[in-house]
Amino acid sequence: MTTLTVQGLTVDYGPVRALDGVGFEVPGGITAVLGANGAGKTTLLRTLSGLVPARAGTARLDATDLLRTPAEEMTRVGLAHVPEGRGVIAELTVEENLHLGALGARAARRGTASRFDLTRVYELFPVLGERSGQLAHTLSGGERQMLVVGRALLAEPSILLLDEPSLGLAPRVVAQIFALIRELVDRDGLTVLLAEQNARSALSIADRALVLGLGRVVADESAAALAGDDRLRHAYLGA
Repeated sequence: MTTLTVQGLTVDYGPVRALDGVGFEVPGGITAVLGANGAGKTTLLRTLSGLVPARAGTARLDATDLLRTPAEEMTRVGLAHVPEGRGVIAELTVEENLHLGALGARAARRGTASRFDLTRVYELFPVLGERSGQLAHTLSGGERQMLVVGRALLAEPSILLLDEPSLGLAPRVVAQIFALIRELVDRDGLTVLLAEQNARSALSIADRALVLGLGRVVADESAAALAGDDRLRHAYLGA
């Protein structure tokens, strides 16, 4: 099981401190990163995936020092990041978009059997199989979210970073995608770090929850405990 360990992570945007000594451990399962807008959720994921430099601290994925790993090498060490915004290449078909994810697959590099191939992705997201020949720009918002997750899985990650996957989606689609995220953990052994503003949905599938407030960790406990903590939910999640 993959373990992500973060200690003292500090990130500045000019004079603004976006993350201030953040520390936590993800030993597997789903960890939800919660907090209001501006709490530092997206900055945390972007820093772990090499897109934003850290001022101080450490971040290790098992034996790999993530802060010294270039962003373009992240898939090779087992980390895949699905940023907010459902970015697809509109002029390519669904299947062509998926094949891009496989370019960095660790399984191909080490010559072992793959957990995630097109067959598995189409099993998880049947609608992608039905639309495999369509151009990506013809998909709905929910279908595009499935496509970017499927593309990330084809890189054979051991940990998947998801940034606001529910944003702008209908509740029915959110429930479907979140159930599939839980399946990826339970059936495929994937570790997931899920940054979400939809706290209720995130807590319903998470094992642990990390709450950020103004760039600091204000809670780190089981998802069940946080779901029952009215004080924390009202103070930091607006719930």
